[in-house]
Amino acid sequence: MTKIIEIDSETAQKLFGTLDRNVRIIEDKLKVKVRLEGGALKIESGDEKIVDQTATLIETLIVLIKRGYDVDENRVETGVALAKEDKTEEILALATDTIAITAKGKHIKCKTVGQRYYVNEIKHNTLTFGIGPAGTGKTYLAVAMAVSAYKSGQVQKIILTRPAIEAGEKLGFLPGDLQDKVDPYLRPLYDALSEMFGTDHYNRLMERGIIEIAPLAYMRGRTLSDAFIILDEAQNATSEQMKMFLTRFGDGSKVVVTGDVTQIDLPHSAKSGLIEASKILKDTEDVAVCFLTDRDVVRNKLVQKIILAYSNLEKKDEFEERS
Repeated sequence: MTKIIEIDSETAQKLFGTLDRNVRIIEDKLKVKVRLEGGALKIESGDEKIVDQTATLIETLIVLIKRGYDVDENRVETGVALAKEDKTEEILALATDTIAITAKGKHIKCKTVGQRYYVNEIKHNTLTFGIGPAGTGKTYLAVAMAVSAYKSGQVQKIILTRPAIEAGEKLGFLPGDLQDKVDPYLRPLYDALSEMFGTDHYNRLMERGIIEIAPLAYMRGRTLSDAFIILDEAQNATSEQMKMFLTRFGDGSKVVVTGDVTQIDLPHSAKSGLIEASKILKDTEDVAVCFLTDRDVVRNKLVQKIILAYSNLEKKDEFEERS
């Protein structure tokens, strides 16, 4: 089976990528041959469906190129995965849907289908759980959604919080008062907000109390209305802390709870509030539970492989324990 797509030389160069890496990914993952002959691409395979999927993928990538979007290896990898599921049209949505714009004019967009599903659930639910491994953009996308909600007038405040337990460290050994002790753990949230708003604007919003970043313990006894509230690293919240947090928000608020259940630093005797709450509330109206996977990792590709290797080891250990 062969299919031919007309293409000009400039578009072909952008499509093929540096050292033809983009096309090599397509050929390797979809088991096809893609050749440039004159002003046309020739797609060849023994499987008619695969040829059609490849042609649809390439035609979609050409549309993106002509609209001025870069087609890099990550976008091609994502496109191949979507093509296999006959969901190639999702590539256009991922490329064009902007969540927020940073102070420097960078458009923040979802890079995977899992991320897009997560963002859509945040839009349409009051409470969303984002559960997945490191590098899947759980926190960054939640912060982007918070900034977008504030700028559009949907909320009046942005509140970000984390449990003050991390990586087995004891806060008592750190210098300073409680705020000084937890600041290093809240740094990723500071950095994300500073990027979105710009450092000066971010500092002014902090001074005015419009942005609040605090340890989870500070949430007790408060009612948080008209706010976008993010609980980050929630796998380290106990059951009691999670229940306390989930009963804090009032009218007009939106809540996102993020965490990685493979990185729980609580004592073995303590139950993770994230695991418990996501199970208890999964079928509750206006609550969404989103699971991101290694396919949604947007850091270095090696991170994706590391996460997958650990996941496979854990499954093997679990199987051996049950055997």
